[in-house]
Amino acid sequence: MAESIIDQTPLFDLRAELKISAAPDEVYALVSDMPRTPEWSREIIEGQWVSGTPAQVGAIFRGHNYREDDVVEWAPVPRGGWYTEAKVVAADPGRTFRWRLLTHTRDWQDSNWGYDMEPAPGGSLVTHHFKMTTATDGVLRIVASLDEAGRERFVADWRVKLQDDMEETLRRIKKIVENQ
Repeated sequence: MAESIIDQTPLFDLRAELKISAAPDEVYALVSDMPRTPEWSREIIEGQWVSGTPAQVGAIFRGHNYREDDVVEWAPVPRGGWYTEAKVVAADPGRTFRWRLLTHTRDWQDSNWGYDMEPAPGGSLVTHHFKMTTATDGVLRIVASLDEAGRERFVADWRVKLQDDMEETLRRIKKIVENQ
């Protein structure tokens, strides 16, 4: 039996970079303030810390999300509202802020997000990254009814969507930080 694209590892490993005219500590202060995420995210519309010390390793953040109908409109992805929870896994001020999504029973998902900041002439180079080594249960549910061609199309289209979202996120963060 041929391996499915869904079985490839990593399934997604994406990065977006942007120079921002602000010190790494300033960028870090913004991106680690997760309740502000709706200011730069296309899907998170509200959020709050639900346990732990905010922005510290071990803290859990709940994001309330909303996805429009036209996002990869042909694919059977969740639409409308839902929530996610994420646990902070790295919090090194001025350098890196990372989190990992949790299931609704607070088990780890293989859905890892973060920002890295490094000094650059006139400010910072900020890298936004996402890695999903193996398909999460959510991805498996999305592709369950698709044949292999549909799965390949989904992975390709979702990769483009994620990359575009990450680049737009950085543009919005840049605008916020540089206009403070």
